[in-house]
Amino acid sequence: MRQVDPIVTEGLTTLHNPYQDQNSEFLKSTDPLFRPVDMATAPDGTLYIADMYHGIIQEGNWAQEGTYLRAKIKQYQLDKVVQLGRIWRITHDSKERDKTKPNMFDESPSELIKHLEHPNGWWRDQAQQLIVLAQDKSVVPQLETMVKGNKNLLTRFHALWCLEGLGKLTPELTQQLFNDPSPRMRIQALRASESLYKAGNKSLSDEYFRLLKDEDTNVAIQAILTANVLKVPGLELHLKNLLKTNKTKGVQTIGSQVLNPPEVRNWWEIPGSKISEAQKSTLEQGKVIFNELCVQCHGNDGNGTPVGEGSVMAPPLTGSARVQSNPEYIIKTVMHGMEGPLDGKTYPAGIMVGNKEQTDEWIAAITSYIRTNLSNDATMITAEDVAQLRSKTKDQEGPYKYEELMKSVPQILLPADDWKITASHSVPTRIGGRASPASAFNFEGWSTGGNQKKGMWFQIEFPEQMNISELHFNATPISRGWRPDAPPPLQTFPRGYVLEASMDGNTWKEIDKNKGNHADISIVFDSVNAKFLRITLLEDFGPQEDFEIPWSIRQMKIYGANNEKNL
Repeated sequence: MRQVDPIVTEGLTTLHNPYQDQNSEFLKSTDPLFRPVDMATAPDGTLYIADMYHGIIQEGNWAQEGTYLRAKIKQYQLDKVVQLGRIWRITHDSKERDKTKPNMFDESPSELIKHLEHPNGWWRDQAQQLIVLAQDKSVVPQLETMVKGNKNLLTRFHALWCLEGLGKLTPELTQQLFNDPSPRMRIQALRASESLYKAGNKSLSDEYFRLLKDEDTNVAIQAILTANVLKVPGLELHLKNLLKTNKTKGVQTIGSQVLNPPEVRNWWEIPGSKISEAQKSTLEQGKVIFNELCVQCHGNDGNGTPVGEGSVMAPPLTGSARVQSNPEYIIKTVMHGMEGPLDGKTYPAGIMVGNKEQTDEWIAAITSYIRTNLSNDATMITAEDVAQLRSKTKDQEGPYKYEELMKSVPQILLPADDWKITASHSVPTRIGGRASPASAFNFEGWSTGGNQKKGMWFQIEFPEQMNISELHFNATPISRGWRPDAPPPLQTFPRGYVLEASMDGNTWKEIDKNKGNHADISIVFDSVNAKFLRITLLEDFGPQEDFEIPWSIRQMKIYGANNEKNL
């Protein structure tokens, strides 16, 4: 664990390890199982450190049987090091532990105020939190007196933020603090005043512009940041004038970044991204649709637009398991809408209006954007997928109810140990990986290794008859670099394939015959009962530009009808 000492020079902060000269750290251990994951200041003035002390910290996908990591895990018996977590306590040699027991829950807000003067930050933080949560306005005069005249600067900070949290910070007090002799107090006043500006007190803008010229560089930088986050009109002109007169490194660096912010690019715009130009265009269209229509209820970040008291206008889309599950869920929701409680919870928006009047391309764009952004990592959706589902649901009248919708969406069939997964060819997809067809169902993936050859196959044998209606997988492209001028990635999707089902492994029924055209392969068909499922290549392909073009499968998902047999 590293201690850092901040050193501020001309408004720019650099972090230094105070033990660098001794080639040491604040805390280190020769025990390879020491895994500090959190630390906190305790009421007694000591430092508590949570040590997970666990043998395996790698994700399971990368430490499966046959991998290099699994071999090391077994060698050192790391899989046996479990349930041994501990908490360390560090006490400074110069101080005895303060064994005073906190009793803040039984204290009134007026009694809590005295703790804002405590030398231990834990006491001050807890007291401030409880004062704000109590929302007892009777302590406001005491807090104002403390802000104006207490000798302890940290105490003044806490009292200021208590007033802000109680909604009782006044413009008059803020103006007074803008002229405080302490630069640190002026900085805190700027930050706390932001809530007043947001509440409508636009007269503060004149003070922000005045403090741009503060003699203290750190205050000037905070004035820049505050005016920028509040989008104060006229900042650009004042900032340009400031950069002409204040040549300190911090002001020049922060001011220039505010005037010329770095370009924020979408993930698909980064050189070397493994999707086609057509897919990039689809995501661009989806982003526009999301920002025009969806943000009002779902929020800019997809977490839902706040409506107060911890509620949001509509269900969060961020990291949503439903959104990332079978594409039918999100396509049906966007196309036909949904109303009523979702999974037992009612949202103020009440209804998600359908968009069946929109084109297949429009629905594919917005659903693809949501499934590949907002902390979601699922496959894209094509206009063909939407068209197929539009025809399938043409008799749907009005929006779905959540329970009705979930019953209509195919459910994923999770791979089990008794699934027999085989292939004609298999090679490791990474150093230390395993050449196992079963890896097609996780992030490691499966590959044929050589060029695609007619007759190569991938097969799943289920332990019993299953009802199957969809198969999805990603054929991960091979990157050729991340430079702006890097050539496009090499595509490993099957150029021609046939999907077949069988009950005995001898007699096969053709389900789908097609050609791949991008990395995300989705095969949707009328449900069939099968004990065997097989994909076979129908065409040779490769090499391309002297590179071998294998067939690869990653994150395969098989879906079946929503019934008890498959669940």
